[in-house]
Amino acid sequence: MAPQTQKEQAHELIERLAPSQVSSAISMLEAMLDPAARTVANAPVEEEEITPETAVALDRSRASLTRGEGIPHEEIRREFGLNK
Repeated sequence: MAPQTQKEQAHELIERLAPSQVSSAISMLEAMLDPAARTVANAPVEEEEITPETAVALDRSRASLTRGEGIPHEEIRREFGLNK
């Protein structure tokens, strides 16, 4: 039997996905094929210095999340019409 090509291996892996995983796989593949998404993914990371003010704001935000005051992911998705 001849060795699998990479595309054949990808097809086999897709076939093994649970139905609940297929949507995520499709989204990932679409992003990989989108030229703009590829450009963003391959762009160099710009490092910004964290100012003392920003560090304080980040600490306050993290403390707020620790206290359970964050907004649930699903609520944000609903707000932006991203529920499928």
